[in-house]
This record gives sequence, structure tokens and C-alpha cells, in this order.
Amino acid sequence: MSFRIGIGYDVHAFATGRQLILGGVPIPFSKGLAGHSDADVLTHALCDALLGATALGDLGNLFPDTDEQYKNISSLELLKKVIKKIRTSLYEIENMDAVIIAEQPEMKPFIPEMRRVLAEAMSVSASQISIKATTTEHLGFTGREEGIAVTVIVLLKIAEKT
Repeated sequence: MSFRIGIGYDVHAFATGRQLILGGVPIPFSKGLAGHSDADVLTHALCDALLGATALGDLGNLFPDTDEQYKNISSLELLKKVIKKIRTSLYEIENMDAVIIAEQPEMKPFIPEMRRVLAEAMSVSASQISIKATTTEHLGFTGREEGIAVTVIVLLKIAEKT
């Protein structure tokens, strides 16, 4: 069996006047994230991990922030387009593991819904999706509560022939 591993990393600064969306889930918080799309940093890192595993480029190349058709787009829509591309490359998702790095807001109550939403968007079981959250003990830009960072790793396998 052939496997492919991909790593994704993304960072977005906090911005006022925007809704915070992570993993396709609205999170009640006083700030959102700055970005051309909905700035869903978790979904962006996931897309880059998937694209990296299949050597299909990165999110910025496929959906440039200079293209107005992606202005304020749901990152779940971008994820669905990426999933279609990797399935065309004859790969399927074995599992995904993510770490959200932020001092605030508290992520734990929202993680089950993030897992469910991302699993649905990728047509996999939520048991294949792991999401954890951590802080940097007030160090660095996330520690100063200037934004959120996410790291994602995915494992893909050759799709079984039907």
C-alpha cells in the first residue's frame, strides 16, 4: 500500500469586526481573524497538508488572495475543492491530526463540532480527525494574543479500487 504524508501550517492575526471561524465552526469571541477568505486558519492548514501530501501546490497558489471570487469565501468550500483534487489524484484520507495554538479563546468546547464539520466536508469519519489545542504559555505572538497558529499533519493512502 502506498502512503503520503503532508504537513500544513498557517497563521492569522486577530482582527476586530470579524467572526472567528475555526474548522468551519463559529466560535464566540470578541475578535475574528484577518484574511481574504473567512480566515479559518485550521481549515487553511488542513488544505495545505492535503495539497502537500499530493504535491499539488499550496492554498495560496490555487486560491490567490488577489482573486475576488475568494473574498470572504467559506474555507470549507476551499477544502471541498482540495478534496476533489486529491481524490482525482487517487488518494483518500487515512487520518488527520491538528494542533491549534492560541491563548484564547478556550477551544475545548468546540473541538467535537470542528471534528464533525471537517469530517463531513472531507467525507470521512470523525474518528479519523484529531484536533488538540494548546497555548504557548504567553510566549510569542500567540502568547501575546495577537493571533492563532495551527499545524496539521495528514496521512493519505492510495484509494481502493471499486
